[in-house]
Amino acid sequence: MDLSHKRFPIFNTFVDALTMDETVEAIEEIIRIGKPTQHVVINASKINLMQKDERLTRIVNECPIINADGASILWAAKILNIPVKERVTGIDLFLRLIEKANEKGYRVFLFGAREEVVNRVADIFKDKYKNLKIAGVRNGYFSETEGKTIAEEIRDAKPHMVFVAFSSPKKEYWIKKYLKVMDVPFVMGVGGSFDVVAGVTERAPLWMQKFGLEWFYRFVQEPGRMWKRYIIGNFKFVCLTIKTRLRKEKNKW
Repeated sequence: MDLSHKRFPIFNTFVDALTMDETVEAIEEIIRIGKPTQHVVINASKINLMQKDERLTRIVNECPIINADGASILWAAKILNIPVKERVTGIDLFLRLIEKANEKGYRVFLFGAREEVVNRVADIFKDKYKNLKIAGVRNGYFSETEGKTIAEEIRDAKPHMVFVAFSSPKKEYWIKKYLKVMDVPFVMGVGGSFDVVAGVTERAPLWMQKFGLEWFYRFVQEPGRMWKRYIIGNFKFVCLTIKTRLRKEKNKW
C-alpha cells in the first residue's frame, strides 16, 4: 500500500494524514507482506525530544507509518496548513489492533511494564477476547545485555504483532536495534498503555479526550512528575509551532 500521498512534512519529521481505519488497513497489509516494520506516533513531547535527538529523529522518519497521536499535532497541523483531520492515538490504535488480532487470528506479544501489570493486561484481554492468541508476555525490566536474548525469544514465539510498553525514546531505540532480530511483521511502541488497560493509570474522560485535554488530566494525576513535560514542554511546542509558521510565511515572500 503506497501511503506517500498521505505523508506531509512537519517540523523535522513527517506525519501521515491517516484515519484510524486507514491505519488499521495499512497495518493489515504490513502483516500480510511480513517484512519487519516499526510503527510510531508523534505528539508534542516526542517532537520536542526530536529537536535535539538526531538518532530518534532518524528512527521516526524511517517508519512507514507516523500517526498523529496528540491533539497538539492536530493543532500544529492546522496552524501549518497540513491536512491532518483525525488523531490516531497510540492507545486507541493498540486496542483496535487487539480487536483485529482476535478477529483475524494474529498472534500478539506483550512486552513492557511491571510483571504484575503486563500479566494483568494479558488476563484482561484473554477474558474479553476469546479467540485472541497471546504468543508471549514479558515485563520491561532487563539489563542491556539481555536485549538480544529477549528479541530472540520474541522471534521464537512467532507473533504477528509486538507491543512495546516503554517510554520514549527508549522504546524507539530498542525496537530499531532489534527489529531484524525479532523478525516480526509489525512492532509498535505503546508507552504507558499497559498501565491504562490494567487500571494502574486512569485515562481522561471522553469529553476531555474530545477537547484535547488528556495532557491536563495526566498532569493533575501526577503534577510533581509531569509538570516539566506538560507545562514547559507544551510551551516549547507552541513556540516551535509559531516559529515554524513564521518561517514558512517568510519563505513565501
